[in-house]
Amino acid sequence: MSTATTAALVGNPNAGKSALFNALTGARQKIANYPGVTVERKAGKLALPSGESIELIDLPGSYSFDTTSPDEEVTRKVVMGEQEGQAQPDLLVVVLDAANLQQHLVFAQEVIALGRPTIIALNMVDLAERDGLTLDPAALAGALGVPVVSTVAVRRKGLAELTAAIEAAAEQDPAAIDARPSVTLPERRLAARNIAKAATLAESTERRINSGLDRILLHPWLGPPILFLLLFVIFQAVFAWASPFADGLEAGVGAVSDWVSATFAESFFRDLITEGLLAGVGSVVVFLPQIIILFAFILVMEATGYMARAAFVMDRLMASVGLSGRSFIPLLSSFACAIPGIMATRSIADPKDRLTTILIAPLMTCSARLPVYLVIIGAVIPQRQVAPLIGLQGLVMFLLYVAGIVGAVIVAFALRRTVTAGQASGFIMELPRYQMPNLKDLLIGLWQRAWVFLRRAGTIIFAATVVLWLLLSFPRAEIGESQLDASYAGQISAAIHPAFEPIGFNQEMTLALVPAMAAREVAVASLATTYAVESEDEEATEEALREQIAARWSLPTALAFLAWFVFAPQCISTIAVARRETNGWKWPIFMLTYLFVLAYVFAGATYWLAVWAGL
Repeated sequence: MSTATTAALVGNPNAGKSALFNALTGARQKIANYPGVTVERKAGKLALPSGESIELIDLPGSYSFDTTSPDEEVTRKVVMGEQEGQAQPDLLVVVLDAANLQQHLVFAQEVIALGRPTIIALNMVDLAERDGLTLDPAALAGALGVPVVSTVAVRRKGLAELTAAIEAAAEQDPAAIDARPSVTLPERRLAARNIAKAATLAESTERRINSGLDRILLHPWLGPPILFLLLFVIFQAVFAWASPFADGLEAGVGAVSDWVSATFAESFFRDLITEGLLAGVGSVVVFLPQIIILFAFILVMEATGYMARAAFVMDRLMASVGLSGRSFIPLLSSFACAIPGIMATRSIADPKDRLTTILIAPLMTCSARLPVYLVIIGAVIPQRQVAPLIGLQGLVMFLLYVAGIVGAVIVAFALRRTVTAGQASGFIMELPRYQMPNLKDLLIGLWQRAWVFLRRAGTIIFAATVVLWLLLSFPRAEIGESQLDASYAGQISAAIHPAFEPIGFNQEMTLALVPAMAAREVAVASLATTYAVESEDEEATEEALREQIAARWSLPTALAFLAWFVFAPQCISTIAVARRETNGWKWPIFMLTYLFVLAYVFAGATYWLAVWAGL
């Protein structure tokens, strides 16, 4: 007669616990929710070789007893006998993924240290062997001090041996089991690596290469410089690789503008096409090659498996400001657009972590800022090499992105000690295998992102540009009067310009900030339309816009404008998404306010420092 009456399956997510539970219990299951929480409770009857049966419980996946989610909290309470309506299990079955042994052994050691009857189910050994990994269960059992049984739950292999081991463990006297000394998480991770290494009989060349790459890319000292070097290369490529394609698009826009001017007589319609549509929308569309290059790098990082590793690399830095590596992927997504970045925070269990990530996501330099950076840098920063293969323009671009990242780190540090105070949560994530990106998937991803950019150019930017052109064109200036000063748009900018004059902004820059609230890149379209209306002999090209900026703006003024867009308040769409994700206007208004203050202070400091330095 067995002394134990209940057993619980525990382990990391994706270890195959549910498949093993189904294989062991069959149709003898019942499903409900734990009292007080919406976490599924699965229990079933496990028939032992003796003919008796015990209750088997399938607990939610957990990485540690230091819980960070409702699922993990339920697992901890059940194992410790603290869950209402659930007796403490008499024995524990730890399910490990044989193909990811080192990571799963970290939690296994924590379970074994409880000093309770414990069995290890080394699951999915067939997938491990397929990946070129052969393990020694006996060596693993010797290192852990508990029985280890190899299983393939989906093929029902090893179930008889596991059931026999459970029956034997059920007869154990818990008092006869020695409790293990408590060890820290770093010590468990070190032990997991050594145990996994000792239990490995054979490993394929591919796995050895992958392990070697991880030792370099995840190294606490080598990993961060490699990541930042990669980011530096990306921003150099945005300038160097895109130039021929951008020049071709610009020439195409200029040719269309020349054709319209030569074909149609001077009229309201012709001016709308050349000064409004082509000067405004065309000045943004020419940056499509840079956008594609940026997204190509991001997609390749995701497809190769490096993106998840970058999250681990950043975990130490983010923990220093009260966040975890879980926040890294939403923040990295925000480099494309803050909207999907904010929505991706749903994967963050801790509410304070999630709120902080939402509030700092706009500080990541989204792709909408890219046209602004490119046109201003191209106009005022010389195109020269500062070192072999390192251009000054690309270096300035990289520093702007770094400024946004540093700003986000500082803001997160301040928020986690004030309005979103709380402890940093732990971070564990399944690392995908390294693989070559699929060219078809890469091209589809690039097309989707290019289409989103072009759709914005054809809708939001087009509408904002046409409205701005109408405001700039009417009423008509009298002889000798500036069209900007005479127009409705000029009157609007004149009213708000005094607030921005102290930070070095001219009237055209102030005017560009208003439509930029619809979409950041509209600032470029606004400037292009403004100068096209003021200088009707100018071509509607990006080069013409750069020439106007170079002639009209001082270097301190241009640097202040760049500094403003590092922290510029978000577009209306992002604010709306933030309102939805935080269930109210409190935090979006807070976000909008602090971003405006940061942008104003940083732009002003940049302007006056540049003036003081004599630039």
